[in-house]
Amino acid sequence: MGQLIAAVVVVAVVGFALARTIRIVPQATACIVERFGRYHRTLHAGLNIVVPFIDRIKVEVDLREQVVTFPPQPVITSDNLVVSIDTVIYFQVTDPKAATYEIASFIVAVEQLTVTTLRNVVGGMDLERTLTSREEINTELRGVLDDATGKWGIRVNRVELKAIDPPASIQDSMEKQMRADRDKRAAILAAEGQKQSAILTAQGQRESAVLKAKGEAEAVVLRAQADAEAQAMRAKGQADAISMVFRAIHEGKPDQRLLAYQYLQTLPEIAKGDANKVWIVPSEMNKVLENLGGLFSAPKEQSHTDQNGSTPTP
Repeated sequence: MGQLIAAVVVVAVVGFALARTIRIVPQATACIVERFGRYHRTLHAGLNIVVPFIDRIKVEVDLREQVVTFPPQPVITSDNLVVSIDTVIYFQVTDPKAATYEIASFIVAVEQLTVTTLRNVVGGMDLERTLTSREEINTELRGVLDDATGKWGIRVNRVELKAIDPPASIQDSMEKQMRADRDKRAAILAAEGQKQSAILTAQGQRESAVLKAKGEAEAVVLRAQADAEAQAMRAKGQADAISMVFRAIHEGKPDQRLLAYQYLQTLPEIAKGDANKVWIVPSEMNKVLENLGGLFSAPKEQSHTDQNGSTPTP
């Protein structure tokens, strides 16, 4: 019975020793091993073997990127206004040994360093610049934190400002100013719209007047061209008629009696005018009448000769 108990004790001790000897470290985790109270080595992910009762796991360090949100911090700007700023820090442990032995609590250290750096950065800016320079503040914070936390085995990847809240009175004044600016811009836009409308209306009226004047000028030119062409055609017709009459007269070989007869037919046309109150008989009228008389006497003599059957002696 005593041997059985001893065997059980031995098995238990061996099992406990094996359990203390084999260490399985999860992914993205590192374990700090101390031997006799001093740093011995760092266990990485996977199966690791340590000396039981001599080596001791001091702490497990998470190597993943961590996100820490800090409570709002009051910060005074250069124009003596207090603003409340919320910050978010994205960091990652790169050296588990330094993060364990170089700083007691790196979370608290990062928070306090963020607060002091934020006050230094924002203290050199006025309120307006603080509200509009988030990227600049983030860059400066990240640079200062990354330099300071490098010896702690921590890398600061990003720093973000969640909110920048000015005092309530300042917010009310800013809202009033924004409303005034919007009203001003709206009035300016309305005035610009009316101005553009008036300009476009004037341009339209001017273009309409120009087109109307051009149309009237073209119409006048066309009418003048039509009148000129009509007059040319009438003149050509008259010339053709005169030419035909002249050619017909020459081809007919007219004598003095025919010309006298035509002259008498033209006289009534001369006297038709309303302004012809006095009509002067030309001096050639006697010769015309003589020729005309000869025109009427010749047929009579011809008929008398025909009746007597003889030709008169001249």
